[in-house]
Amino acid sequence: MNADLTGRVVVVTGASGGIGSAIARAFASEGARLVLHYRKGRARAERLQREFCTECIAIRADLTREGDAQKLFNQAMEHFGQIDTLVANAGSWVTRDVPIHQMPLGQWRDMLDNALTTVFLSVREFLRVVAKQKRGNAVLVASTAGVFGEAGHGDYASAKSAIAFGLTRTLKNELARLAPHTSQYCGGRVNCICPGWTLIPRTAPQLRSKATARKVMATMALPQLARPEDIANAAVYLASDKLARHVTGQTLVIAGGMEGRQLWQAEEIDPENA
Repeated sequence: MNADLTGRVVVVTGASGGIGSAIARAFASEGARLVLHYRKGRARAERLQREFCTECIAIRADLTREGDAQKLFNQAMEHFGQIDTLVANAGSWVTRDVPIHQMPLGQWRDMLDNALTTVFLSVREFLRVVAKQKRGNAVLVASTAGVFGEAGHGDYASAKSAIAFGLTRTLKNELARLAPHTSQYCGGRVNCICPGWTLIPRTAPQLRSKATARKVMATMALPQLARPEDIANAAVYLASDKLARHVTGQTLVIAGGMEGRQLWQAEEIDPENA
């Protein structure tokens, strides 16, 4: 089905990462013009840029910095003259488990900056563009950690929960006022995707462990790991005013029907204590 995205301008933050690059490829295949944001992955972003036949630029920015976020959107507007969609995908993850009672304040603040403030600053700059255009939609990328929690990663789970619920549901009302519905336009929309465990370079080392793979899939109706393309296809759908014209304020979990987290291995449970 045609998503009607040919010529649309899409900003993908964190485009040099595993999920971000898949999202960029999916939009490029639909004929969209792209702004590939990266922070450290310049080589990956530029290699991605060379893949595409569609018009595409790569811009570096540290999205925890207000000035850098402004620069990203200013440069995108200078080049294209419009921004139709923001895919706020940039974020970070601390690989080691740190329970809340052991977590340094510095780690908590760093995570909120890198996983939540980056989205706030990106969305704020995008909304300023939308206010002038009277058109635009956004797709925010959070995590199942924000839905079900994540032991040892309370900082990350808290940031992603704020994106998936409080921010998305607030933005649906604010964006609809900046880009109001008309007889010719569905109105400004914003939705959120919460990926579960996805097979990307960052998670591959952990998921090579059969015990870990079993544990993360144990509560899934479809016991298989997501691929980056699963997330990318959903982003294209939600960004399409044709396909998702009446969809806004929604949080879409892409995790094989996950119902929660497996907290214990079978051998850790003593039936005598039941």
